[in-house]
Amino acid sequence: MNGLVKIKRAIQLIYKFFSNKALRFNYLAKLRLMDNISDKKFLSMKYRNVYGCDLNLESPLTFNEKLQWLKLYNRNPEYTIMVDKYKVREYITQKIGEQYLIPLIGVWDSPEEIDFSLLPDQFAMKCNHNSGLGMCICTDKSKIDIEKVKKELAKGLKQNYYLSCREWPYKDVPRKIVAEKFMKSDAGGLTDYKIHCFNGIPKFILVCRDRFAKSGLTEDFYTPEWGRMTVKRPKIPNSSVSIPKPEKLDEMLVLAQKLSKDISFLRVDFYVIEGKVYFSELTFFPASGFEGFDPPEWDRIFGDWLVLPMKKDEPAYKEY
Repeated sequence: MNGLVKIKRAIQLIYKFFSNKALRFNYLAKLRLMDNISDKKFLSMKYRNVYGCDLNLESPLTFNEKLQWLKLYNRNPEYTIMVDKYKVREYITQKIGEQYLIPLIGVWDSPEEIDFSLLPDQFAMKCNHNSGLGMCICTDKSKIDIEKVKKELAKGLKQNYYLSCREWPYKDVPRKIVAEKFMKSDAGGLTDYKIHCFNGIPKFILVCRDRFAKSGLTEDFYTPEWGRMTVKRPKIPNSSVSIPKPEKLDEMLVLAQKLSKDISFLRVDFYVIEGKVYFSELTFFPASGFEGFDPPEWDRIFGDWLVLPMKKDEPAYKEY
């Protein structure tokens, strides 16, 4: 009987593989069988699988379409420095000042170089070229499995983050491990203020809270004047309460405007901890342009705010 059940399940999986294009694409991509296709073809296929419609690169209208366009045709080499979680520290120092950086504990080329006995009891450790894989948030060094942490860091260093969604700035980031001071703003960990800047103008703030709380992550959209917006990400709930206006909102908006000057789109992330603003990261492609909005018309509204830097017939336009 068990054998028949296994055969039936295998047949169902094979049927799903050949009948479901999205499932087939994701499976082949996971096996890295899509690595060698062009960025344009990969993004067109993935966009079709996610949104159920063709990617319009000739005259993109929505925010997420325009993010794919920017991946392909707006390739400023400086962007690689800006997404590098280590080199961006020097960039931030030059642009807005070292006082906005979370204190650095150490930087290494491999897990084996790390002497954990010299680290403080609490720290945040991550790879500089990706998002998530290999990260260690340590609140008590005596309770962590050091060998497991090293293995996860090794996995993180091996990850080619660029290939997953063709975010080209990550492609040539020299891979390192970075440890910073452990920071905490509330019981749920850290509240992120993600300021979305369109052509150098802060247009809205995405507030992420309770990432490490039992209740789970919440996300809320606010205007620069701190009015709550009627938009959300489909898979992540809003907070059940109104979020107080951060005391350093004006300062964060000014800093975001400085950092996003002359850039078509840039998300600038900050924390506010004990009355002080700290820089978090710079992001060119939120959710890589593959997560919609609820209600969906906000994708078009945000798209109208994003003015692309060039047209196809201009010399700077290049195919990738």
